[in-house]
Amino acid sequence: MTIQDIKQRFGIIGSSAALDRAIDIARQVAPTDLSVLITGESGTGKEVFPQIIHQFSTRKHGQYIAVNCGAIPEGTIDSELFGHEKGSFTGAHEARKGYFEVANGGTIFLDEVGELPLATQARLLRVLEAGEYIRVGSSKVQKTDVRVVAATNVNLPTAIEKGKFREDLYYRLNTVPVYLPPLRERKEDIYLLFRKFAADFAAKYRMPVIKLDPEAEQMLINYYWHGNVRQLKNIAEQISIIEKSREIPADTFIKYLPQQAGSSLPMVKSESNSMSGDMSERDLLYKVLFDMKKDLTDLKKVVHNIVQYNQGALVGLPNDDVQLINKMYDEEGTVLHDTNSYPVHNPQIIQPGKAIQPIVIEESLSLADKEKDMIIRALSKYKGKRKNAAKELGISERTLYRKINEYNIKE
Repeated sequence: MTIQDIKQRFGIIGSSAALDRAIDIARQVAPTDLSVLITGESGTGKEVFPQIIHQFSTRKHGQYIAVNCGAIPEGTIDSELFGHEKGSFTGAHEARKGYFEVANGGTIFLDEVGELPLATQARLLRVLEAGEYIRVGSSKVQKTDVRVVAATNVNLPTAIEKGKFREDLYYRLNTVPVYLPPLRERKEDIYLLFRKFAADFAAKYRMPVIKLDPEAEQMLINYYWHGNVRQLKNIAEQISIIEKSREIPADTFIKYLPQQAGSSLPMVKSESNSMSGDMSERDLLYKVLFDMKKDLTDLKKVVHNIVQYNQGALVGLPNDDVQLINKMYDEEGTVLHDTNSYPVHNPQIIQPGKAIQPIVIEESLSLADKEKDMIIRALSKYKGKRKNAAKELGISERTLYRKINEYNIKE
């Protein structure tokens, strides 16, 4: 069967080389019993490929079971996958077969496999290596002959580094990798998909098909599509239902695109999902401190150059400012300014023509000192009003009150 035949049979739309490559790999690996790991962002259609593999395998007459590992609570996932004995835990009123027992001789699709607990990962590894498992509450080893196809939108190598996924399990699952590209990597397919969805919803809701004008079409193609095919389908349905006009201009279409609507530039994305993307209070404070230190260092260089090559630049400056500049230089060898507001050198130490050498003063990087200083400055700025000071600092009033007591700050 050709790639085009597979697309028609499973309702796959698109002609990009990356999509055809993924279908071709699935077709070739299907007759074997090798484990397959399907990776790609959420909404790219990963759930179709295990069906392709199963239907073109020698197990096509066996059971096919799809399991969403991320939707099953951690406390019951072992029971769901491997079964349990009667009385093995509260509520286990009778023995139950697990998915690996039910799917014996067939194929099991483990969606979001990256969400499995580590203990369950160890059990799964045993199934992949020896075809053995033990029901929860039992000591009897049972055999199963199951083809495992897994999928995830989690970066598993990163999860391995963080200790959230077993490396040995990753290599067992990833015998044959299949990568599904996001929509932004197959732009030639975006408009085809939109037209298909628009036609489907027009038939479903018995209304004329919506059409995009050229500018809206370009906007459609250049959009980032975080949710990929799923998000594209949802927007096509929204427009089909809400808009009375069947001709959709760009200014109407853009209303349905969240965040950086219509932008061809990728949006900054933190590491999956797995991280919240928000900087902690400590990280943010460290960033501010290092930026301040860099600015101060640059300022020192500027002042040094001005003083070294234009001694008269200090004439007329207030004594307080000159004293501040003096702190940047070696106390033993240099006097930049005297009480008569005229720059002079100590002749006993500074020789004629000798350049003034600045001394680099490292700022204190004590987090506590800087935090205390920032709190004092915020309170001073708002004349002791804690609510406004807390807002300026980006912390709660309760946290501010605790910090004031902790640092013994007198208001």
